[in-house]
Amino acid sequence: MFLNRDMEKTLVRYAQFPVVALLGPRQSGKTTLVKKHFKKHTFLSFEDPAIREFATTDPKGFLKEHENKHGIILDEFQYVPQILSYIQLEADDKHRPGYFVITGSQNFLMNQAITQSLAGRVGILTLLPFSIQELEKNNILPERSQNLITTGSYPRAYTENITTDDLYASYIHTYVERDVRQLINVGDLRMFQRFLTLCAGRIGQLLNISDLAENCGITPPTATKWLSVLEASYIVFLTQPHFKNFNKRIIKTPKLFFYDTGVACNLLGINSTKVLSASPFRGPLFENLIMSDFNKQFLNNGHKPTLYFWRDHNGRVEVDCIVEKNIHLIPIEIKSSETISSSNFFDGLKLWNELSQTTAENNYVVYGGDQNQKRQFGTIVSWRSASTLIDRIINLEQD
Repeated sequence: MFLNRDMEKTLVRYAQFPVVALLGPRQSGKTTLVKKHFKKHTFLSFEDPAIREFATTDPKGFLKEHENKHGIILDEFQYVPQILSYIQLEADDKHRPGYFVITGSQNFLMNQAITQSLAGRVGILTLLPFSIQELEKNNILPERSQNLITTGSYPRAYTENITTDDLYASYIHTYVERDVRQLINVGDLRMFQRFLTLCAGRIGQLLNISDLAENCGITPPTATKWLSVLEASYIVFLTQPHFKNFNKRIIKTPKLFFYDTGVACNLLGINSTKVLSASPFRGPLFENLIMSDFNKQFLNNGHKPTLYFWRDHNGRVEVDCIVEKNIHLIPIEIKSSETISSSNFFDGLKLWNELSQTTAENNYVVYGGDQNQKRQFGTIVSWRSASTLIDRIINLEQD
């Protein structure tokens, strides 16, 4: 079953490039999307050993063998990165917009290969699991944010009759056994999985590499390397602090998030909304849900996310999310409560306005309930309505 994706309209725009690269985590829907959008292209997967061997040993002959008037999709191209040099020659020689479509699941390996071989010839997009808006458009969005947090956003959670426990346990096992082995030489995969679980326990927190390393029994350089692997394979992402100094000392350490809350919940042993409601991770997981969705809103439109957070050195003032657009900074607080609380919802934003010498006009609070309200100190936005907030902010800044 195909569920519509917001990136389809962006693919139309990017098909003007000779090469279109669609990157993202495994099982995020990349193959399904390119097959649907580029229906007449010849599909070839480098997961197939025979196809991979042909492309590896005779890349020029491989491309000639499969040449056609429509185009070629090369799935999981990171298995044969040397093919990109030959694609470059073809792209330069024949000038066919959208002819080559490549997909892949390992970020730093692919970006390095693309940068070296296809600079100026390729349009790069990143497809993450479903956004809140995509789930709503396909009429499969859960009623409450807590249900979405535990279910996660991977397509198979909605298209197949499989429990989320089984889905994410299998996903994590396959990821560790397959991708981690390919990316780095890990002697003890159980130690790496422990590291992954420890990262889940620090979701939404300031990253402390030394603490992670000590609790895992590894060195800080190893912890740094393993974290880069988690980033490269679209398991975690870091949100950087905004460094603008409003005459205050500020935190310069990034915060750690997971691309998918379903994966994080499985690692944390949270398998139901009842368990989530009683968990100390409820707030951090809700913040993670919204921050991940903000990233998706940028990426689905082909834009680089410009998301930060802000906190002074003693933690007195924190703004969960800062959207940077041109010269403007839009502050957003994220609250997991399903009830609007006028007493503390705007505390951080008020201090932000004072320190940054801005007004409350562009303040936002995203919360776990269903109402949208305009208040004196900013706009309250439901978690559902937050699914289009980035677009509204961008349009606001363009007006």
